[in-house]
Amino acid sequence: MKISADALLFDNDGTLVSSLDSVHRCWTRWAEEQGIAAEDFARVELHGRPADDIIADLLPADRAARARARIDELELADVPGGVKLLPGTAELLAGLPAGRWAVVTSANRELAEARLAEASIRPGTLISADDITRGKPHPEPFLLAAERLGVDPARCVVFEDAPAGLAAGRAAGMRTVALATTTDRAELVADVVVEDLSAVSAQVSHRGVEITCRV
Repeated sequence: MKISADALLFDNDGTLVSSLDSVHRCWTRWAEEQGIAAEDFARVELHGRPADDIIADLLPADRAARARARIDELELADVPGGVKLLPGTAELLAGLPAGRWAVVTSANRELAEARLAEASIRPGTLISADDITRGKPHPEPFLLAAERLGVDPARCVVFEDAPAGLAAGRAAGMRTVALATTTDRAELVADVVVEDLSAVSAQVSHRGVEITCRV
């Protein structure tokens, strides 16, 4: 399948890289320190959501600031050795000009930059949780990325592995490519579903980017 676009918008964790083991390791320790019951913690979705939203699901507002500082500390400390480049990422990004792609992540900027640097990824445009007021599945993160790149949202393609991120892309009026790296294919609602970015190639011209997906 081929898709023409002006810009490609990538989620980070589960799409470009995998730090899921680190995420679960740090959040599990955090929950234990906060005295959160295991059954309550198990009911909360961690992947693809801003830390503030996760904390709000688990703790009263008067504990949120200190709890947020602690999870930030744990996750930053776990970055070295906790990030793995996913298949196809390096090859796809190597062929894209800086003005044609962005990373749109639910992580805060410091953590996002640390994880990307660990995987030797240096986006020209990065949208983090610090840049927005409403996280995925709200379309704001992807709409802001399109604005920063100076492109029509309808001419953007979102690459995501999480249902919340795919919902955000659809709500932004963008086409979506789902990666079956962390979620069962049956739960992925997108224009195209692929295994990972090794199934995606891109050809850049003055007219934009032509994406080929091998499904």
